[in-house]
Amino acid sequence: MHSKIPQYHGATPSTFKNAKLLRKNSTSAEDLFWQMARNRKILGLKFRRQHPLNYFIADFYCHEALLVIEIDGSIHDLEEVKQRDKQREAIINELGITVIRCTNDEVFTEPDTIVKRIETYLQNKIL
Repeated sequence: MHSKIPQYHGATPSTFKNAKLLRKNSTSAEDLFWQMARNRKILGLKFRRQHPLNYFIADFYCHEALLVIEIDGSIHDLEEVKQRDKQREAIINELGITVIRCTNDEVFTEPDTIVKRIETYLQNKIL
């Protein structure tokens, strides 16, 4: 059975289960970004963390803006992971969703820059 709620884009029960586990075991960079985005802190828009999308789980998702924020650790520097990320991003883009990627280091060292980048994108897209 697949979810019929539009914001989940057909996610399966196992994807929901995995998302719940990821929420309980988030990285410190994800925790920090969550503090920056939760409670509509970015332009009054709601972000969800570890959100099921089809058979993927987005680190953060804003359904109002059809925007995914991915926080990438050093594993994403590996070539095979970069290729998988590109494929995944292409599928997410086919759903009409944009992906913005940030590194763990950016979250820790340039949090204001990340928020500004997201706000600029959102202002150009929906406001």
